[in-house]
Amino acid sequence: MPRAATTSDAFNAVAEPRRRDILSYLALRERPVGDIVTALNLGQPSVSKHLRVLRDVGLVDVRRDGRRMLYRTNAEAIRPLHEWAGQFQSFWRHQLNQVKERAEAKVSRGDTNPNSRRNHDRSNGSKD
Repeated sequence: MPRAATTSDAFNAVAEPRRRDILSYLALRERPVGDIVTALNLGQPSVSKHLRVLRDVGLVDVRRDGRRMLYRTNAEAIRPLHEWAGQFQSFWRHQLNQVKERAEAKVSRGDTNPNSRRNHDRSNGSKD
């Protein structure tokens, strides 16, 4: 099955790590291309190309300020990405709570050896 074009939707556009970096950098405030180039240590042609893709799918807006073009994230367009990723929030919260509970149980037992659970499980006939 052929891969979808990066300009087909927001999900494909953010599959590229440098585009995610650009979106993160623009999240705080609008910025000109030169600031993005400097901050992310990318070439200007590369940044311009990524900004065009992000703009084409609606994740980035641009406005002219004299001779400068200022780019900013479009929060409404990012909402579907946030909502989709939010589906996994409860899963990760559950996983992190389990890690926390195991760590707290080890501390309460006075067990600081990182291999002790494995050794404990083996002595009880449990498999890894």
